[in-house]
Amino acid sequence: MEQDSITKSLKLFIVLSRAYKAINEHVNKIIQASGLNPTEFAVLELLYHKGDQPMQQIGGKILLASGSITYVVDKLEQKGMLKRIACPNDRRVTYAQITEEGKKFIQDIFPEHEKQIDKLMSSLSDSEKMEAIDLLKKLGLPAGKF
Repeated sequence: MEQDSITKSLKLFIVLSRAYKAINEHVNKIIQASGLNPTEFAVLELLYHKGDQPMQQIGGKILLASGSITYVVDKLEQKGMLKRIACPNDRRVTYAQITEEGKKFIQDIFPEHEKQIDKLMSSLSDSEKMEAIDLLKKLGLPAGKF
């Protein structure tokens, strides 16, 4: 009986991994067509929706190693899409802030991005989407404790 549970757990892991990979590859192609890489898009989208962010915290919010953030921020700064702002209270903290050009870029491409993600998820009904969200949270939250 325990082996049956292990087999099902492995199958779930494989199916979940393949589904994530397929969806993520499709979304990444759409993002790259806009002229950004997926990480640049994630940083810009975070700043657009959540406002100025301390550079030290961006990596944790978009699931990226902190060493890579400086490189990504440099590239977005060179493209005029964000700027660094020194924290007035703490010299050790630098914020990333989206520029007007960055806001316009996200406003132009985000509606299509949302539609494409909705299209990718369209094989599920709204109630199935909610059930999947609940199940994946139930699966992921305890895993974060390891």
